[in-house]
Amino acid sequence: MKLQQLRHFLFVVEEGGFRVAANRANRTQAALSASIKELEKTLDQRLFESGNKATLTPFGESCLPKIQQFISVYQAFEEDLRATAAGDKGKIRIASVPSLVTKLLPSVLVAYSKKYPDIEIVLIDDNAVGVANRLLTGEVDLALGNCTSINQTDIDFTPLISDPIGVVCLKSNALNHESRHSQGLKWQQLMAEPFIYNGTCRLLENTPAEVLNRKARYTVENITSLFSLLRNDLGITTLPKLAFPSNEPELVWINLLDPSLNRQIGIFKLADKSISPPAQAFYELCVTYVQEHYLL
Repeated sequence: MKLQQLRHFLFVVEEGGFRVAANRANRTQAALSASIKELEKTLDQRLFESGNKATLTPFGESCLPKIQQFISVYQAFEEDLRATAAGDKGKIRIASVPSLVTKLLPSVLVAYSKKYPDIEIVLIDDNAVGVANRLLTGEVDLALGNCTSINQTDIDFTPLISDPIGVVCLKSNALNHESRHSQGLKWQQLMAEPFIYNGTCRLLENTPAEVLNRKARYTVENITSLFSLLRNDLGITTLPKLAFPSNEPELVWINLLDPSLNRQIGIFKLADKSISPPAQAFYELCVTYVQEHYLL
């Protein structure tokens, strides 16, 4: 039994005759009749009464709703596969560092959702190491963050923006007043303050400022806990600019002049594995959107 034969059967029923159905199927009437006869032979029952009229037999009447239902399901299935192949349907899983979830990703997601409204998006925020591990284990299709913790041979990394590292402290802290004269701070000026280590402080490694990590009084991984300690004047820390809230009332972000450091932010995927069309569409849109619209 062939799909084409079932469609020919429905054409005859819907058009009320073999001649018109043949035109619709872009076949000769003889070819269409042969297709129907082959279907009847497979079923071992006649579908139409003898003669030229497209009158269904009782068996044909019983088959009609079943065949209509099957063709309808098949067409929906075919359309769904085509939409998925075109990137119009499906699901994508994205892991991102929290700073991008709050600042960069929302505008990209708005643009993507307008273009692909039927794509389900699963968004997971994690620290840089967690984002990398989720990508490498296949838990997510794409990742956003800095790729310093990933073996470069394992990923396909596309840079998006350069995110400067700065010092975060209370606005009332003397460091804030010192920075106004030189538009920033040097690492030596931070030594007298209690230092709070967070995950992004790994960026200080292999620089003179690494001594701050070694003398840290507190170690905090959660960004909410980090800001709670900062607001309670328990110390200072360093953070990428994107990780600092733009409307923060009590704290200030100050540019770190020496060493001058930047976190390279990008989007990455596994180098040796294809991604789904919806994920590929997001990957391309994200790169294009950031290049055209985003300014740090």
